[in-house]
Amino acid sequence: MLAIILFFIGHWYLSLFTQTFFHHRYSAHRQFTMSRTWERIFFILSYVFQGSSYLSPYAYGVLHRYHHAYADTDKDPHSPKYSKNLMDMMWQTKDKYNDIFNGRADIEDRFKGNLPQWTALDRLADSWFSRIGWAVFYIAFYVEFVPAGMWYLYLLLPIHFVMGPFHGAIINWFAHKWGYVSHKVSDTSKNLLFFDFLMLGESYHNNHHRHPMSPNFGIRWHEFDPIYPVIKIFNALGIIVLKKPVQERLRKAA
Repeated sequence: MLAIILFFIGHWYLSLFTQTFFHHRYSAHRQFTMSRTWERIFFILSYVFQGSSYLSPYAYGVLHRYHHAYADTDKDPHSPKYSKNLMDMMWQTKDKYNDIFNGRADIEDRFKGNLPQWTALDRLADSWFSRIGWAVFYIAFYVEFVPAGMWYLYLLLPIHFVMGPFHGAIINWFAHKWGYVSHKVSDTSKNLLFFDFLMLGESYHNNHHRHPMSPNFGIRWHEFDPIYPVIKIFNALGIIVLKKPVQERLRKAA
């Protein structure tokens, strides 16, 4: 049983790390820059960690930019205001993501620029061969390590299959319905958790909508964004380069 728990937790946080660090903060918002080599490394890590639910950083970036520009309007790709329920919102988001990924969407020019692209890897990761292959791997792992009589652990498998979209749905549904508001914004975004142990800072959604270019999603004393120290370490090591305004704020805070 311990192996299953560790496997699930590992998949949860490693997948979420690449989504929040690479897809969200880098691709969609360009809060920092990185070399082409490091970009390719994080592409590969995203594929390995996200597995069957791999998301194209390009399509994710476009989709997320639309969310910020049109939050809680009929142009928002995922708003509870325009969805019947959580599953309906996830399905609508999937359709819009697929339209962007497959070049069927009429994308505004302002949302296209400065996005990472690796078409070959995206196509491989999006193929049914790859997605089913990862799903078979997850199932095989469970078959090997689920103890006899603990059949209910297999109920975790559907989350493995759609881990990336599942993470997105938690924020885009629940953080627009419940939580506390620290900043007045023109949408319904809220901070879902007082201490974000679950979503690596992503649940501070109201903070992020107010300060979309800040790499630190936590603002109040109790709001700890665990990705921000990682970003500072990566910046110090030269893996990434934070934008100049962010560098200046870091120096003042030191």
